Amino acid sequence: MTTPSDLRPSAGPAAPVTTELESALGEVERLLATLGQALVDQDPEAAEKTAAALRTSLRGAMEHFARVARHGGVPPALKRRLAMASGQIAAQREALSRATTALDQALDILLPRADDGGTYSSAGGQARSTGRVIAAS
Repeated sequence: MTTPSDLRPSAGPAAPVTTELESALGEVERLLATLGQALVDQDPEAAEKTAAALRTSLRGAMEHFARVARHGGVPPALKRRLAMASGQIAAQREALSRATTALDQALDILLPRADDGGTYSSAGGQARSTGRVIAAS
């Protein structure tokens, strides 16, 4: 398995540019790990704070990468690390979306809707529900 440290380029003629990209990408990777831990710990405050910092850091890293790409190109090792970070972001987004959907479904089951008038309408008959319909097959 390739680790971020295995992909770090050696010093060479493009070392200052590479160091700038390395630093920006390293910060994104660090924040991704921190966000992942906050999600595992179910710490919404830490997750929100880290997600905001990650957005800012990612925006800055993308600006660095775009600037370098316009003037000669990004080293392949850093491209791979950026692709891995992008994949981690997508995976975390997907996991968070699934967790949110599951929570929404649980809340729909456990808590009555505010607009649900109950079983009977004001006229005394059963009101037609806009909720779930169970059909027999």
